[in-house]
Amino acid sequence: MLRAWQAECAAQVIEKFTLNKHSHFFCQATPGAGKTVMAAEVASRLFEQGMIDLVLCFSPSLTVAEGMQKTFSWKLECSFNGGLGSLGGSYTYQSIRFLDENFWNTVRKYRVLVVFDEIHHCSFDDEGRSNSWGLEIVSKIQGFARYTLALSGTPWRSDRLPIVMAEYSDPDGKVVCDYQYGLQQAVEDEVCRCPKIVLIDNEHLSVKAGSDNQHFASILDCLKQSDVSYQSVIHNEDAMNYILNNGCQKLAQIRQESPSAGGLVVASSIKHAKDIQKRLVEHFNQSACIVTYHHDNPLHEIESFRHSKVQWIVSVGMISEGTDIPRLQVCCHMSSVKTELYFRQVLGRILRISDSPNQEAWLYTFAEESLIGFAERIEQDIPEACMLIKPNMNFEVYENSTSNPECQNNEVGSLTFTDTNNLIVWRDRLSPVLESSPWLHRELYFGSFKERVLSAFLS
Repeated sequence: MLRAWQAECAAQVIEKFTLNKHSHFFCQATPGAGKTVMAAEVASRLFEQGMIDLVLCFSPSLTVAEGMQKTFSWKLECSFNGGLGSLGGSYTYQSIRFLDENFWNTVRKYRVLVVFDEIHHCSFDDEGRSNSWGLEIVSKIQGFARYTLALSGTPWRSDRLPIVMAEYSDPDGKVVCDYQYGLQQAVEDEVCRCPKIVLIDNEHLSVKAGSDNQHFASILDCLKQSDVSYQSVIHNEDAMNYILNNGCQKLAQIRQESPSAGGLVVASSIKHAKDIQKRLVEHFNQSACIVTYHHDNPLHEIESFRHSKVQWIVSVGMISEGTDIPRLQVCCHMSSVKTELYFRQVLGRILRISDSPNQEAWLYTFAEESLIGFAERIEQDIPEACMLIKPNMNFEVYENSTSNPECQNNEVGSLTFTDTNNLIVWRDRLSPVLESSPWLHRELYFGSFKERVLSAFLS
């Protein structure tokens, strides 16, 4: 049975497509709301009304692509693997370039619905700032698709470039959505959990470098008034132990009612992740697995955790968006990536409603300036800070411009998307530098910790 927002949105999509032979629809729905089920419902109705012959789905990772394949297969009652007897298939954006002309010549003969999940990964404009995924969509898909349906939980890009096929308002440059379903509404409808964000700070910080000794009353002051990096905070032994202890205590409370509840730790590098996993097991007596892009089969690791009762999964860029693990209810955010898009997508991993008695959702992170702002703006569907940067505005192209072949696909903060056997993962390009970073030669001491709890959507 469809949720109210899914039925309403699907009806609006069908109405727009019925009025226009070629049409595009942009849906923004908060992470965890059930966008894929809504899209599959649209496809089902279009088939029933004889408006399409095939469906193609594209998404940013193999994890999400497999999830879409399962949902569309269930909804359309077919294998949905692109083979004989199937009504379509699910692919990654990266795979578009590897689909040969025979594929495109075949699909051009049919009336096709194309569904783009997490469309914000694809940028395109006429100023030469497009990424490769956006270019592929415009050159290979936009012209032949009868209907296109774009989905996003966070409809903006960290580099503030235009999203492919999206319309923007003037003069503020905000994306124009055909349908919007925000987190507040989802919480009120009991579609998503109500998040509580805990900002961890310290009142007695000291930094020692040789004979110099500086004292600070907060993490924010320390980072602003010294050359200490945020990396030194998330790698500090006392800080790691404190945030993990908070997470473990909260997870233990939740598991008293919901024994299968799990926790997620978002680490900054593989070395960091291994250290965290070791701490969870040896210091906090927790069961913990780890998933990174170095694993031979990370999807198997994620799937195994999804159906287990293991307490924690430690991830480096592998569980951020579109990964459906409803039993996740606690998250310790210790990533070096500090972008609003990434923060919200990580938060979305603990917001999916399950059938467990306890439906709390807790995210723990440190009171760094950017993260404080992201937490305080969580009630805004599209924050003012995420408006589109116009071509005539002061703009410095990020390292992930198309002129840099290493970063040609996409980037969020310091994480670069790469491809291994059609599996899109994130590699932390900061981690190789850590061994020689200047802050490692400074000693960072934490005194008494304090916490600030932000509860969203309270009247």
